[in-house]
Amino acid sequence: MSARKPVRVAVTGAAGNIGYSILFRIANGDLLGKDQPVILHLVDIPDFVGKCEGVVMELQDCAFPLLAGTVVSADPDVSFGDIDVAMLIGAKPRGPGMERADLLKDNGRIFTATGDTIDRVASPDVRVLVVGNPCNTNCLIAASRAKRTSAANYTAMTRLDQNRAAAQLALKSGRGIEEVAGLAIWGNHSPTMYPDFYNATIGGAPVTSVIEDTAWLQGEFLTTVQQRGAAIIKARGLSSAASAASAAIDHVFDWSQGTGDRIVSMAIPSDGSYGIPEGLIFSFPVRVTSPWTYEIVQGLDLTEFSRAGIQKTTDELLSEREAVRDMLA
Repeated sequence: MSARKPVRVAVTGAAGNIGYSILFRIANGDLLGKDQPVILHLVDIPDFVGKCEGVVMELQDCAFPLLAGTVVSADPDVSFGDIDVAMLIGAKPRGPGMERADLLKDNGRIFTATGDTIDRVASPDVRVLVVGNPCNTNCLIAASRAKRTSAANYTAMTRLDQNRAAAQLALKSGRGIEEVAGLAIWGNHSPTMYPDFYNATIGGAPVTSVIEDTAWLQGEFLTTVQQRGAAIIKARGLSSAASAASAAIDHVFDWSQGTGDRIVSMAIPSDGSYGIPEGLIFSFPVRVTSPWTYEIVQGLDLTEFSRAGIQKTTDELLSEREAVRDMLA
């Protein structure tokens, strides 16, 4: 066991598919490093506490050296007590015939309560990643409750979209995934997201010089990435779980360790960069300059096509904010 003090990591929706996919990787050291012990807080609704206790048995049976303890409770004050990292995966899914506005409001009530609890009982330096959809606006609601904690530490996940986009570019070009760089997602984790291929490279060369099929880049590539979640549901009958868990790991690992010159996608509170309205939880290209410190990459040239895509996703996020305005503290 490492001599380092354990970090408390809460995972909501811990009994669900993404939770089950992510907990074992966190305990293995994939989230915060191979020398960082963790105490896992498994958070779920009361009906699923028993399932969480079963997952704890499995975690114990894996004999992870970095797993310093577990907490399972139906009491939110216990579940979120003194946590250092919150991975908010659990959310109400969209049901048949449900309007998006209803989904926003139903989840808004969940994330209002969660945000209040985290702000009251978590570590004051808690770092939050919202995965449960609609994650940008869920994050906006939770971050609005931040008084003792810092709203800048509330983020939403678009890393899955980045990973999906990078994979498509690698497949199309016949190159290795490690050769794709500089690719970032702008805006909302929804079908309006904009994967900025114009500022990305493959093997150090601009994507547009490696893949000269502009119609594919502006058409099939974008729609494949934007509709990937729906395609997976259609193919396997279930939503993304392992890939979402892996992207959440990527997000927090890079946030905690730093990225150097590498660009990654994080949905964070806008500071007005690139004309994005301040306060929106908006995905930008960012670098993590030191542990837990991100900055928006400035000075990127945006084509007219890119600006149109970014405006579309901005408008959607503004409409979502308006729909939940009465829930924002």
